[in-house]
Amino acid sequence: MVRPAAFGFNEETAANNYFQSNPAIQKDKLQQKALAEFDNMVNVLQSHEIDVWVIEDTVEPPKPDAIFPNNWLSTSPAGIIAVFPMYARNRRAEKRDDILQKLSEEFIIRDVQDWSEYEVEGRFLEGTGSMVIDHEHKMIYASVSERTNLSVLEKFAATNSYQAIVFLATDKNGQPVYHTNVVMALGESFCVLCEEAIEEEWELIAVRQLLESTGHAIIAISRDQMHRFAGNMLELKNRKEEKFLVLSQTAYDSLRKEQIEMLEAYARLLPIAVPVIEEVEGGSVRCMMAEIFLEKRSRASP
Repeated sequence: MVRPAAFGFNEETAANNYFQSNPAIQKDKLQQKALAEFDNMVNVLQSHEIDVWVIEDTVEPPKPDAIFPNNWLSTSPAGIIAVFPMYARNRRAEKRDDILQKLSEEFIIRDVQDWSEYEVEGRFLEGTGSMVIDHEHKMIYASVSERTNLSVLEKFAATNSYQAIVFLATDKNGQPVYHTNVVMALGESFCVLCEEAIEEEWELIAVRQLLESTGHAIIAISRDQMHRFAGNMLELKNRKEEKFLVLSQTAYDSLRKEQIEMLEAYARLLPIAVPVIEEVEGGSVRCMMAEIFLEKRSRASP
């Protein structure tokens, strides 16, 4: 997780992120509110014995979206770090070699893949925002948008021996949803999915069949719930291997009783309030976490 130094409304990302709103709040106050929400989220996760690496954002250049590291960085159980091409020019500065270096010092890295070259071609693939990845079954679910280019997606999938499942998801205004991880959240044995957003019946059938064939029970949410970030969740394990489903308070409050009960059958729900981050930047708790699947380096005893 990256602790922001210059959080604020990003006009470049607002071009196709229709979940964003420009609030009538001064920049310094926005930064303070975002920091309070970020620090509270870290405290909540750590209080449940979930390991969190907190990286401080650099002050220069200002990076209003640095709080969402999962868009430029991902790791895999195969020991691979991937760096991705980003849609907004002012987000590309979020990519930091020092973060990659810190990861390499603590974890075993077998390969680093940098896909940034596609930025000059205007083709983008924004990490685990664009891709909801099932590492166990080597599948990638992706909703095509300006930020999720089909050709780059297919090259990434082929390079890593994954199968790409592609569909189009639209919001309540008929616009493509900017990131797949707003539409669906994949746990070990379940998937939260906004079926309403996938309008092509054959695409929805294909997604459902693949999820069910890999042992994932589907918990459907509505478009209205999607707009309240009910699809933007992440299942984590703590040091005791206990499962938690991290979601925002906004998302939790949108769920019906039966949906909550279905989710609680798979993991303990951990709602965290991030209303300012959600409103201003159109992303929620899942976007704030870049998972580390890498194997830790063994430390020699002193």
